Amino acid sequence: MLEKRTTGNRNFTTLINLLRERQTFLEEIRQGTRLPSKIISLLVCSSIFLAIYGGIIGAYHSWMQALSSAVKLPALYLITLLICLPTLYFSNIIFGSKRSFPQHFALVLTAVSVISVLLFSFAPITLFFLITTNNYQFLILLNVIIFSLTGFIGISSLHQAAKIVLEQDGEGSDVRRKIIRSWLLLYAFVGSQLGWTLRPFFGTPDSAFQLFREREGNFYLSVLQSIMYLLGVRS
Repeated sequence: MLEKRTTGNRNFTTLINLLRERQTFLEEIRQGTRLPSKIISLLVCSSIFLAIYGGIIGAYHSWMQALSSAVKLPALYLITLLICLPTLYFSNIIFGSKRSFPQHFALVLTAVSVISVLLFSFAPITLFFLITTNNYQFLILLNVIIFSLTGFIGISSLHQAAKIVLEQDGEGSDVRRKIIRSWLLLYAFVGSQLGWTLRPFFGTPDSAFQLFREREGNFYLSVLQSIMYLLGVRS
């Protein structure tokens, strides 16, 4: 029991170090210091925070949806990371980067961890609106805004972190900067579409529990339809 508690404290201490001593933390990733422990700690902490937020939004529908969303939301971010990470790693390697795959992995995990902490901080606000309103479209748009805001901050933090961890000097440095910017757009696009594929996270009111829905339309069309519904525009 004591060992498990110590391990848990170590994991959260690593996350706090990322948030409080960001420059030092990123320099350690750049130097390859204690990468396995950093990766494990960030994976554990981000998964817990994402699972909590997923459980809250899923509770709008039922306990089964809450459990499903608590699993699917961490999966969304981690699967997106695994899909996109090889592109970033090999593109950088081709143009002269000397950083290892674990260093790239730890770097991107810092952004996922920042997003998870921000979502966890929004959890009380989301829970408040879940309790006080039954407007499904409003709740969907509220969370689109929350996910967009936290995602933007996370991607911005990753862009800044990449300047520290991924060397920007030497041959191919300009190309690598462009690669990072392009990859960030790719990451956001893949993540939004994967989220659409893994839906529902809320669950439509008065409907039976569904683990997954049929693949139809896309994320951006759904957001547009929700906005039109709230504005009273009927197609």
